[in-house]
Amino acid sequence: MTQDSLATLLAAMTPQEDGFAAPLTTNWKQGRTAFGGLTAALLLEAARRSVPDLPPLRSALIDFTGPVTEPGVFTAGLLRRGRNITTVEAHARIGAQVVGTGNFSFSSARDSAIRVDRPAPAAPAPEDTPQMIPDFAKPMAPGFHQNFDIRLIEGAMPGMGATRGYLRGWARHRDPASRDGVVSQLCIGDILPPAVFPLFPQMGPNSSVKWIFNRTDTDLTTEDGWWQVESEVTAAGDGYSSQTMRMWSSDGRLVADGMQSVIVFV
Repeated sequence: MTQDSLATLLAAMTPQEDGFAAPLTTNWKQGRTAFGGLTAALLLEAARRSVPDLPPLRSALIDFTGPVTEPGVFTAGLLRRGRNITTVEAHARIGAQVVGTGNFSFSSARDSAIRVDRPAPAAPAPEDTPQMIPDFAKPMAPGFHQNFDIRLIEGAMPGMGATRGYLRGWARHRDPASRDGVVSQLCIGDILPPAVFPLFPQMGPNSSVKWIFNRTDTDLTTEDGWWQVESEVTAAGDGYSSQTMRMWSSDGRLVADGMQSVIVFV
């Protein structure tokens, strides 16, 4: 494990009262708050530690309630263990303030005659794809980016005044010890900038509001930790945007899709 990687932070989560105290280091910051994918990952980790014998994660609804400005306490509890779905709710708190919630649905596979696939779009291999953030721009990038290797397949960079709000790339954790498991996968699912960013005529702030992450395949196999990720604006107005998001394994299996609401200040 490398210093302050996801694996390091998960290992440092310690029981405290009715939950788990989680560290927050500067290299996981995104402006004044923590990277949203990290908040989601810590909420899921708290759920998995708090409720035993959970089947595979099928869906996550993350509410970014407030800025995660410092280390917090993550709690979770069972809402219902049904015949098909087990539902767990988790909360992130700083003092008495709730700064994030996660509603997680877990379920085992069921026999079904229905199967719909959406293979990944064609893409060059990660090693043949340019870095999303060029070396000259790295000092201006949010701190959490140093924990990931991100390559741009298609789309415009933030603040370019593009005509399409779309981004697609390869992404993986830099730390090999952080690449395994569903918590790692959820963390990297939020790695791309908001899809509205390329439309901005200049750089400006934003904040995620809610994110739904539906797992369409629970097989976590992917080569060298690489996932192909995509985000596209569906609509934007009144200072908010809605985007669709997808994730594929290195062999082109759709493993997750979802939607996110983002508030923009441009």
